[in-house]
Amino acid sequence: MAPAGKVTAVHKEGNEWFCKSGLPSDITVTVDGVKFHLHKFPLVSKCGKISKICEECPEKKTLTTELEQFPGSSDAFLIAAKFCYGMRVELTPRNIVMIYCAADYLEMTDEFGEGNLLSKSETFLHKNVLQNWKDCILALQNCNPVLPNAEKLGIITKCLNAVSLMVSTDPSLFGWPMMMYGTLQSPGGSILWNGINTGAKIRSNESDWWFEDISYLNVSMFERLIKVMGNRGIRPENLAGAIMYYAKKYLPGLGRWQSGQSSSKTRTVASLSLTPAAVDQQALLETIEKLLPEKKEKSFCRFLLGLLRVGLIVGVSPRCKESLERRIGLQLELASLEGLLFPNYSDSDTLYNTDCVDRVLHHFMSSESGIPSFSPVSMDLAKTSPSLEPLRKVGKLMDDYLAEVASDVNLKPGKIRSLAEALPESSRPFHDGLYRALDIYFKAHPWLSEREKEELCNIIDYQKLSIDACAHASQNERLPLRTVLQVLYFEQMQLRTALAGCLHVFDTEPGPAPAVPLPGQIVPRDGWVTVVRENQVLKGDMENMRSRVGELEEEFSRIKQEMRKVTKSHSSLSSPRLVARRIGCKLLPRSSDAQPLCGNSSGRHTPRASVEQQQQQPPQSSRGSRHRKSFSLV
Repeated sequence: MAPAGKVTAVHKEGNEWFCKSGLPSDITVTVDGVKFHLHKFPLVSKCGKISKICEECPEKKTLTTELEQFPGSSDAFLIAAKFCYGMRVELTPRNIVMIYCAADYLEMTDEFGEGNLLSKSETFLHKNVLQNWKDCILALQNCNPVLPNAEKLGIITKCLNAVSLMVSTDPSLFGWPMMMYGTLQSPGGSILWNGINTGAKIRSNESDWWFEDISYLNVSMFERLIKVMGNRGIRPENLAGAIMYYAKKYLPGLGRWQSGQSSSKTRTVASLSLTPAAVDQQALLETIEKLLPEKKEKSFCRFLLGLLRVGLIVGVSPRCKESLERRIGLQLELASLEGLLFPNYSDSDTLYNTDCVDRVLHHFMSSESGIPSFSPVSMDLAKTSPSLEPLRKVGKLMDDYLAEVASDVNLKPGKIRSLAEALPESSRPFHDGLYRALDIYFKAHPWLSEREKEELCNIIDYQKLSIDACAHASQNERLPLRTVLQVLYFEQMQLRTALAGCLHVFDTEPGPAPAVPLPGQIVPRDGWVTVVRENQVLKGDMENMRSRVGELEEEFSRIKQEMRKVTKSHSSLSSPRLVARRIGCKLLPRSSDAQPLCGNSSGRHTPRASVEQQQQQPPQSSRGSRHRKSFSLV
């Protein structure tokens, strides 16, 4: 078989490739609909598969064949064809996996020539790609078109093991160029300036330098890499950090708080040459949930709450949602009120998804089944008990949650009661939070009947209401009358108990309060002493007020008796002459004036008033007045 003429280049015309040589083409190879007009001799001398095809049809001078399911499509076959013609072929981290698989498919082994394409690809992979962080990441990102063939050849496993090894080892030992704080770093960890080693060392030794680079892998490759890292012994907190970084990058609902950080985030050399992967958010979230380790931390709990919120939006599977709710329930004491306010995206009329919070709360209770019940006698011990601390935090959190969702007019009384009764009595040393939530609920639902209000009020233990809460509840018109009476009763009981305990302590101990209280004894604590003293002052003021009211009542009765006497004597004083005689006045009648001298035009003023009026008036001439009035005092 005569060799083909020297090929200087290949060119494409439409959907066909041609070689520039002096001999006509004698074999046509079709790959993915693209035709290559080539020569048999260069291909047979390098490719075992093409050699077998030609041996099957030796009588044909011109052969046409089609390579089905060729790895890497027509681009990979073009590179292999150029190698067969002796043309220069450049192996890069981006195309090494594709060329490696194409060479294996065409059986370009050293059996058909020393230094064939398969051996060259394998050498480049082991000596260049697997020893370099950047090249290894690039190879993993570009292996998707030939993934089944790469899996069969073990290329994916080798790259994943290499990446996990470099993550778990000091980066300076592998000579990877890394971009940290905007300065290129040499293999020894020194800062380079124009390619010259300055001897200065990078002071940062962050453990998350690899988060950015591996985030450019697709979901399936990222999942496999995390599993390999876990099997190698990478710390779970580092794996969780990488998973959280990946999720925040591709789930916009999680990364809103990072809006000001993306521009200043350190990026490595590898990430500068990578493109973000296209992901399905629902599949990504379900994958992230499976990869997350069992971890309990405040920031991790906030991340789980964000995942559940996004999962409710994109509609993840019930298994994924149940798992997220269980994970959150295991660390509900670390959650925040804002994180629990899941908007309701279903057809329900309620504003918030209270059913989801109810399930989370039941998961928390199932994990805290060994918590002892609360009793008033052991209040001090319960406050310091480590097992009760998470329960108390969740109780405070749920009170705040109920107060927040209570303003929803579509929230049913049964749901708010179910949320309130999900926690045991030991979760709430005081019921002020429950009372506040119910007060807000009654204000937003004025149409509730008295019976419905009473059923809701039954969840409150009035003995656990503070003095301020009792004072507010006793004057709250939104509460049922029976509830107000119960509040007043227990308020009096609290004051009596506190006062009795205070007086008992003061009587039995003239010195300071005993360090250890006697069994059954109620010792005033915190602000109770001040309250008792104020009550004593008020009691004294009340006694003074009672005595003053008694004096006023006696004085009022005396005034009433005097008024009766004056009323009886009023009839005898109807004659003006008798009135004047009693006060010592004499009336001097005149022919021109028949009225009494001490009377006036109306005849209704008393004699004393007439006298006072005459004394106040200035003396007048008697000659100018026709109706002169005169009197004389005896």
